[in-house]
Amino acid sequence: MQEIQTAPETPKTKLKRKTGSLQKKETMAGILFVGPMLIGVTVLTLIPILATFMLSLADWNFIAGFKDLKWVGLDNFERLFQDDAFLKSLRNNAYFLLTVPIYLAVSMFLAIMIDKHVYMKSYFKVAYFMPYISSIVAVAIVWQVLFHPSAGPVNQLLLSLGIDNPPKWIADPKYALPSLMMISVWVSIGFNMIVYIAGLQSIPRDLYEAADIDGANAWNKFKSITFPQLSSTSFFLLVTGIISTFKVFDLIAILTKGGPISSTSMIVWYLYDTAFVNLKIGYASSMAVVLFACVMLITLLQWVGQKKWVNY
Repeated sequence: MQEIQTAPETPKTKLKRKTGSLQKKETMAGILFVGPMLIGVTVLTLIPILATFMLSLADWNFIAGFKDLKWVGLDNFERLFQDDAFLKSLRNNAYFLLTVPIYLAVSMFLAIMIDKHVYMKSYFKVAYFMPYISSIVAVAIVWQVLFHPSAGPVNQLLLSLGIDNPPKWIADPKYALPSLMMISVWVSIGFNMIVYIAGLQSIPRDLYEAADIDGANAWNKFKSITFPQLSSTSFFLLVTGIISTFKVFDLIAILTKGGPISSTSMIVWYLYDTAFVNLKIGYASSMAVVLFACVMLITLLQWVGQKKWVNY
């Protein structure tokens, strides 16, 4: 029987075979390195998101088990937009969004002052950054003492200035939400200021030297150089800041519990109260879907709008 002879392997074929084997090994190594992270993201993020979307179409009390799960379609969403408590929480979240441009403006101003006109810069950076890295529980308790209606230092100062009937702050439905907004601004200034300082230090000094030669004043330099060069930083802080305002929970849980008279109730707080106090998991999941839609819509609008004012 005649033997079949195979053609000898050329150097080019050997190179291709070795390259393919090396690529497979690199792919397997990459999968092994990324695998734990992918498992964590899948189990802790993707599956809960999918479960939330599914449960938003159901009426379910998780204590009773899956046997009492009832599919109700879009009934939860119909109830949601007829729920005065939810609509009030949504309005409060909309008001709370005003904190973002306020602390961005204050942070940019402080960053410019500290970067150019202040000695002991490191001290001021640490001083303004401390509230951000401090425990939110400790911060909330300090402000609870400061805003005490009768014995608090804030009202004692106002009384000494001749104001006979100062606000009751977090105990007053009219002032509770503005009080939380002031605390949020105070806490957020430090982080945003540090990011702005980093952005300022990356601006080429040649631009300011050219502006000085042309006789530009401080306002013209800010309008034509500083603000445009910081626009990408501002966009990043604006997006992350708006997302964080929709997630505000800890201040409310410690200071007001959504009161007085639901004046400080936000979507996340109302969602928590519905899911883990009243045990209405399906209804709470529909709130989470609406919250996701709000954040996604606002982020998309910002992404489209940034083309008109952000310089990269």
